[in-house]
Parts: sequence; C-alpha cells; structure tokens
Amino acid sequence: MQTLKVVVGLALLISGWPILSTAEEVHLVEVQEWKAVFARIETRDRISARSQLGGIVKSIEVSEGDTVFENEVIGLVHDEKLQLQMAAIDATMVSLESQLQNAETELTRGETLLARGSTTAQRVDGLQTEVEVLRGRISTVSAERDVLVQRMDEGTVLAPVSGRVLQVPITRGSVVLPGESIAVIGGGGFYLRLAVPERHAANLVQGDQIHIEGTDPAYTGTLAKIYPLIENGRVIADVEVDNLATEFVDARVLVRLPIGIRSALVVPQDAVQSRMGLDFVTIKGQDGSVIERAVVLGMSHDIEDGVVVEILSGLRSGETLVMNND
Repeated sequence: MQTLKVVVGLALLISGWPILSTAEEVHLVEVQEWKAVFARIETRDRISARSQLGGIVKSIEVSEGDTVFENEVIGLVHDEKLQLQMAAIDATMVSLESQLQNAETELTRGETLLARGSTTAQRVDGLQTEVEVLRGRISTVSAERDVLVQRMDEGTVLAPVSGRVLQVPITRGSVVLPGESIAVIGGGGFYLRLAVPERHAANLVQGDQIHIEGTDPAYTGTLAKIYPLIENGRVIADVEVDNLATEFVDARVLVRLPIGIRSALVVPQDAVQSRMGLDFVTIKGQDGSVIERAVVLGMSHDIEDGVVVEILSGLRSGETLVMNND
C-alpha cells in the first residue's frame, strides 16, 4: 500500500498536476468599492491674451500648442490713425518750440531795453507771459504725445501667464476691437477634473487615492479638492496627478475613485486555475474529498494579505479552500 502511494505521487509530479497541501476557510472580507468615471485634463489657469488697442493685426508670433512665457510678445496690433496723430503732434511741437524760441529772444531784448529805460515794464511783463504760455502749451503737447506713445505700445500683445497656447482665434490681417482675444493660454499646471453623480458625494473624502485607468505605467492621484456647489446633479472635484500626460488639454481619462466599503467573498489569486475558458478553485468537500468547483470571478483587490480576486458565484462563505503547490 505504501508503495502504491509513492507511485501515485510520482505520477502526479510527472504529469504536472499540483499536489494539494494547504487549506483555508473562505470568508467574507471588506473591500473598497470603486466607481468608474471620466475626468478631463485641464489647466489651472485659462486666460485670454487680449488686445488693448483696436486696429489691424500685423503679426501673430504663436500658434496652437506653442509654449510661451509670461510677458512674451505674441502679437502686434497696428492703428494707422495713431501714426497720423503722432505726426500732427510732432508738427505742433516743432511749431511751438520755434514760437518759444522767438518769444524768449523778444523777452531778452525787452529786458535789455527796460534796463536802458527804452521800454516799459508792462511790455516786458507781456513778453514774459507769452513765454510762460508757450512753455505750458509745449508741456501739454508733450503729455499728449506720451499718452499717444502709451496707446501705440498697447498694440503689443503680451502673454499674461506662462503656459501653452490653446487657441488662436484670429489670423494676421484681422481687424480687432479693444479687448478682443488674440490667443487663449493655459498655465499654472495640469490636473484632472471629475464630475461625480451627487449620490456619491457623501463618500468622497479629500485626500483619497484615485486610480487612473488605461495608462502604462498605471498612475494614481490624490483627490485634492471637492467643490460644494452641485451642478446638474454632479459634484465637481479636482485630482492632483504626478507625471500626468498633457499632450491634449480637455482630453477625457477613465479613472476609478473610492466610494465606500462593502463585503465580498474573495480567494487568493493563486488559488484560481483557468482551463478552456473556465475558472476553477479547489475546495474540500464535507466528506473530506477534494473537488474542483467552477466559479465566476469579479474584480481583483489589493489587500494587506496580497492580491485577491472576488468570487461572484460558485463558492459560499465557510467552505474550505485547498491551495495548490505546483
């Protein structure tokens, strides 16, 4: 009889069948329940670079996808009327300066004649007043010129923040009004924005770990902020993710977020064998016999004891699972 047992054991080893060694009772455990939702990749700041000056767009230095830095020149708007006004102001300035030069010469001559007694003090006072008036007019025209120069400088469109150019809605030669958008720039970093059904609002906890699906390698993020305002039956939340792919802004990403704890019947992942499209686990019958049972598998879970797989049907709590040592 002992010889027969040895022969059977050797036959099992040669044939590749596992030798059944350890057993443990199947029981319910608490697992994290996840909700799959879509999130959007967004930028923290989305600001329009606007023209402060109305006119014709002479140049656009950026296109969609370009990276820009704060205060970098991204376009130029030109108004022909400002050039004409500048020419008129310069001509007025030349005329006033010539008049001032003549007035100062007359004043000097009048002061000389007054010292000789050949003219009156009233005449000299009149000449002095004329000089002061011309100097005041020159100051006024100079201030007007400074204002005009400032308006012309406003035709240079600068990037309001550092980031990526998302949209350029106008082209070279377009006519724009003051305040019209020249380019839309996204900056301040990237994050994921979720819209979660409001029935799960109470289960969202700031600081929870979020799993990002469909990426290689897999990413995890942190639920950074939950907004109190519910819009269209959904709670808005932001997720911080390191190494987030940012090739496309507003791209949708599938994520899983924790929404609660539930009980599930699980077995170690190594206890499941798959053959011919079916999944089996080995259990010990009530009479001590070893039985292979077909089961339907659910999701895998990572718990303290390792990776386990949920059993949806085919096992009951309290049954004895027999582990296989290959």
